[in-house]
Amino acid sequence: MSVNSSGILVVLRAPQVLRVLVSSQVGRLPTASGPLALLLFARQSLSLATAGLLVAAYTAGMAVGTPLLARAVDRWRQPPVLWGSAVLSGLGFSVVALTGGHLTGAVTGAAVAGLGTPPLEACLRTLWPSLLPASAVPTAYTLDIAVQEVIFVVGPLVTLSAIALGGPAAGLVAAAVAQLVGTAAYAMAPAARAWRGVPAVRHWAGPLRVPRFAVMVAGVIGIGAAVGSIAVAVTGYAEAVGDRRLSGWLLAAQAAGALAGGLLYTRARPGGPGRLPLLAAGLAAGYLPLLLAPGPVPMAGLLVVSGFALPPVLTAIFLTAERLAEPGTVAEAFAWVATTFVIGSAAGSALAGPLVSTGLRYGLAIAPVAALLGAMVLWGVSLRDRRDRAGTTEEGEPATPGQRTPA
Repeated sequence: MSVNSSGILVVLRAPQVLRVLVSSQVGRLPTASGPLALLLFARQSLSLATAGLLVAAYTAGMAVGTPLLARAVDRWRQPPVLWGSAVLSGLGFSVVALTGGHLTGAVTGAAVAGLGTPPLEACLRTLWPSLLPASAVPTAYTLDIAVQEVIFVVGPLVTLSAIALGGPAAGLVAAAVAQLVGTAAYAMAPAARAWRGVPAVRHWAGPLRVPRFAVMVAGVIGIGAAVGSIAVAVTGYAEAVGDRRLSGWLLAAQAAGALAGGLLYTRARPGGPGRLPLLAAGLAAGYLPLLLAPGPVPMAGLLVVSGFALPPVLTAIFLTAERLAEPGTVAEAFAWVATTFVIGSAAGSALAGPLVSTGLRYGLAIAPVAALLGAMVLWGVSLRDRRDRAGTTEEGEPATPGQRTPA
């Protein structure tokens, strides 16, 4: 079976796939709704800068917790780790809601909420090989990444609706409930309960002990910085044209482009390291026209186009991560990809803020530059993969059948 226009149907019709895909997406809603809920809650009694501190604490908690929780999944099973982390994260959101204007308690609660974020993204991607034929796994990666864009449209809407109905604290409660419900539905799926980590010799560095994997995640930081900078730059653009409300619509246009790009990419043949530099360069090229900063309607069209290449890039990255990860570290490898993307996104957002204040085009320039830097780093990973596929080791000796060439 080849990955073609019927690939999506092949994936969705496979037993359990729809359940784990949808429940995982619901459980991941707080990645989009949580920061907004924290920001709007804190703005009731704290300054904007302090409210930003809560979001930073939540993001930092996720960056630390996700790889550690995924490592626990690799060593044991998925459901216990998911249940425990979802409860911990929910407690963190509850602490923030109960603190009122107490800064220390709110920051601590936000950090705990992030630290306990269930590693659903990593867990789901470890299931695909057991649920689908090998030829359909790349389609599943792309479909998951594309559908994930819906989270960044639905998540903020859930937060705003909950706040409209129950006040600022209701946004935090909605994030915690969605996370717990989605995690529970996923963790009780037979495929998640049956999955077991691969017995292996453990190393403190996990998948990062493989040099090529470490280089790849460094490249992912550049991709994340490009994506993170756009949200801030688009907000600056909306203010420059005199309507802050435009930022939500413009970012939704980019998410729609990413969804379309992902669905279209499911028709392509699978690709891994060899496609990474080209796809990342395509992402950078898609950001360049944004520097024109035209009127709102053309800008929305340019943002749609700029979103096309993101799911293909991430698909190639996850396929490469799966290939490079040592046995018994696949879940953690996926988690490191997600974590470094978040770190890069936060860095891009932080850099875009002052640059947008200097000049809108300076802020918009971060995305193509960061994506191009990421492409250059990923090019090194691709070159090494081509050499390995040619059947040579680092010393130039032919690789024997079954031999794993040095990483």
